[in-house]
This record gives sequence, structure tokens and C-alpha cells, in this order.
Amino acid sequence: MSKFEGKTYWIIGASEGLGLALAKALSRQGARLILSARNADRLSEICDTLSDARAVPVDVTDLNAVRDAVSEAGDIDGLVYNAGAYEPMKAADWDTEAALAMSDVNFTGALRVLGETVPGFVRAARGDITLIGSLAGYHGLPAAIGYGSSKAALISLAETMRHDLAGTGVTVRIVNPGFIKTRLTEKNNFKMPMLMTPEDAADRVLRAMSRRRFRTDFPAPFSWAIRFLDYVPDFLVYRGK
Repeated sequence: MSKFEGKTYWIIGASEGLGLALAKALSRQGARLILSARNADRLSEICDTLSDARAVPVDVTDLNAVRDAVSEAGDIDGLVYNAGAYEPMKAADWDTEAALAMSDVNFTGALRVLGETVPGFVRAARGDITLIGSLAGYHGLPAAIGYGSSKAALISLAETMRHDLAGTGVTVRIVNPGFIKTRLTEKNNFKMPMLMTPEDAADRVLRAMSRRRFRTDFPAPFSWAIRFLDYVPDFLVYRGK
């Protein structure tokens, strides 16, 4: 029997890309699914193709909408926060509204959702939380204003939650992918190392969810290179800049 069979997982950010691929993968494992995103029609189309899934549209930037969605979702065994926004942006070309929008979806949206779900998990002494971060959250990278910082904040949030929820029965993990071929990465005009399909990335997320391990970074060796930057002296990282 699959670890996921018969359990209810709520995927937020399920209408495209990694979220959609993960929904399909979990469905094949026998999970019951609640799928959320802003596009209600798209969610309905997806649910019609899966064996046991229902749509709960939500805008994670709206606290009242999040509270309504949590109520509609009801009792769940696991939560995957995959909502994401991305616009390539250099500091010299700062767009305040776009930067704030990325932060509001990628990080503050997670605060809204978790604030309304974690207390219930703790009371029940059970629950599984997977936050989808990014390798971009580990180190300041070019043209990542808004995106990189919001993913760094999400990683920090996951680390704090892992400390605080130890012994409560609630499992918290952070999964940090590299580049995934989606409508978001199509905005990039540079070569993306080790670009993955959503299906490949979803398989890796599913494997991470089957274990209690806290942190999963992929793909290697690209993920190793990103983490190695923390040990490189600043004068080399920012040489000539």
C-alpha cells in the first residue's frame, strides 16, 4: 500500500507546472486531493481528469479568502504550499509592485495559509507540511529581486517551523528545486542549467514527501554548486561588481 493511499492532501498552486504534475502523481498513489489556485475553471478541468479530487479556488494574497478555503477544505492529512509568482528583475530595473506581488504570493501567502492550518494540525497531533522553495533562496543571484528574497524567507520559515513543531506529531519539510520548465521559467532569456520537466520534479517531490527528511535540494550537482557559494569569499563572488 502506498504511504499516500486514502489520505487527503491539499495542494495550493495546483493549476500548472509542478503543482499539476504533483497532483497527478499523488492521484496515481491513491491520495484524495484538494486542489487550489486562483483559476476556478482550470481547477475544475483538472479535477475531472483525476480519480478523487475537488477544487477549492483561493487567492493566497487575501486572508479572508484563505480562511474560507481552509473551512471548505476541511480535515486534511497533508498540505503542499506550491503557490509561486516570478518576474525576472534586476535591482536597477526595480518594479515595486511586481516585487511586492512576488513576496505576497511566495512568502506572505504561505504565512496566511500556515497561520490558518498549523494550529489545527498541532491540536490533532498529526499533519504533513511540504513547502516548495527554490535553490534561488540560498544565495543572492542576479535579476532575482523579489523572487530570491521571498524564497529565502520561505526556507527560513520552514527551518523555524521544524524546530518549533518537533515532538508535536507535525512533520515539516522544505523542497528546493532548480529550474523547472514552466510558464514562469519561459520568461528567462538565459541558459538554465539542468532544466527539468514538471513530471521529473514532481517525482522528486513525491519521494521527499515519503520520508521524514527535512530538506531536499535538487537536481545535483547544480544544487551542490549553489550551496557551495556560501563558502566562497565575497571578494570572489562579487569580483568586478
